[in-house]
Amino acid sequence: MLSVLSNLSNIIIPLVIFYIVAEGLLMKTNIYENFIKGARDGFLVVIRIMPTLIGLMMAVGILRASGFLDFLGKITGGLTDRLGFPSELIPVTVIKLFSSSAATGLVLDIFKEFGTDSYIGLVTSIMMSCTETVFYTMSVYFMAAKVTKTRFTLPGAVFCTLAGIVASMVIAAGLM
Repeated sequence: MLSVLSNLSNIIIPLVIFYIVAEGLLMKTNIYENFIKGARDGFLVVIRIMPTLIGLMMAVGILRASGFLDFLGKITGGLTDRLGFPSELIPVTVIKLFSSSAATGLVLDIFKEFGTDSYIGLVTSIMMSCTETVFYTMSVYFMAAKVTKTRFTLPGAVFCTLAGIVASMVIAAGLM
């Protein structure tokens, strides 16, 4: 069964590409011209969102290098520890809102210090898959789609992130 899935995963992308080309030929469209136009449009989107990406990455680097995240973890630790959420995870939670790759660096530090099978390690692992990079996603996708009225997006996304954090604590506690 595993070899069937492995072989299927090896041929799925060529099959999708073949399907797209075949569909384009059947519809009598200029496939190459459409591909070039799509690539050009995609490149222009990347250029438009680049300043936002650079700003987000700089902000994350500054927060991490300044020690502010550790300070935030220490001052909120009393409350979060009583709720069952380790204060060592506050920096990961804050950074994950902005950048998943930067949060992964913090996760690796937690794994080195506490281990992957500890309560903190389990909560961290589950939390990384149950939460979203809210500010990154909103800034990049809303900018690319030219969305100006975000309405309840931020409160809804933060609520969902909190739900993911609570779920990660409950699941990790059940696994211990």
